[in-house]
Amino acid sequence: MRHTTEPCIVLKNVNRSFGDKEVIKGISLDVAPKEIFGLLGPSGSGKTTLVKMIAGIDEASSGSITLLGAVMPKLAMMTRIGYMAQSDALYTELTAKENLAFFAALFGLKGELRKERMSYVMDLVGLSEHMNKPVSAFSGGMKRRLSLAIALMHKPEVLILDEPTVGIDPVLRKSIWHELDKLSQEGAAIIITTHVMDEADKCNRLGMIREGELIASGSPEELKKETGADSIEGAFLYYGGVRS
Repeated sequence: MRHTTEPCIVLKNVNRSFGDKEVIKGISLDVAPKEIFGLLGPSGSGKTTLVKMIAGIDEASSGSITLLGAVMPKLAMMTRIGYMAQSDALYTELTAKENLAFFAALFGLKGELRKERMSYVMDLVGLSEHMNKPVSAFSGGMKRRLSLAIALMHKPEVLILDEPTVGIDPVLRKSIWHELDKLSQEGAAIIITTHVMDEADKCNRLGMIREGELIASGSPEELKKETGADSIEGAFLYYGGVRS
């Protein structure tokens, strides 16, 4: 893990268009080590497009994205990033264990460390007893949990999670957030997209996105104070132009 105060992630005036449609409009932000940065916004606001560009899966139409000092996209950064997409990128004909082993090899994990991390993350997401089941037999929620386990397996320096707790029960959500806090304290920079307001409150800072624009950013307390709202939901509605 990095131990520096320099931002791990820096976006400068990032735009993304698909044909004539501008999906991301001039977004600038940075995320430091030991920070959980939440991207909050309704479905269709551009959150997924933004995190795909940060992870190097998509490329900005203009502007720049730098991650751990490297200009993105850059294939060599894959082993330093943990990325969990909204749609599960799993091999359904393989077992959960075989999926984990495949991604562990991509991340460069070997021997006892690989075995230890595979066991740890499966326990974390409550899937230990399903290790040898084919993923095709998993429910949607189980696939989400396996995708999260894979993203966490190599203790990445940057962790990018797109709606990671959708369909996950409250008890498991609590243990996952405990793990995110732990990774953060160890030096990871974490970006998490969500529309769950109590999760937004757990982030160190938030970026509120609406129609592809960053309409506000700051700590949950700062955003509530600036708007006179008693909840993150109230602050988001205020910045979105809804006044009581």
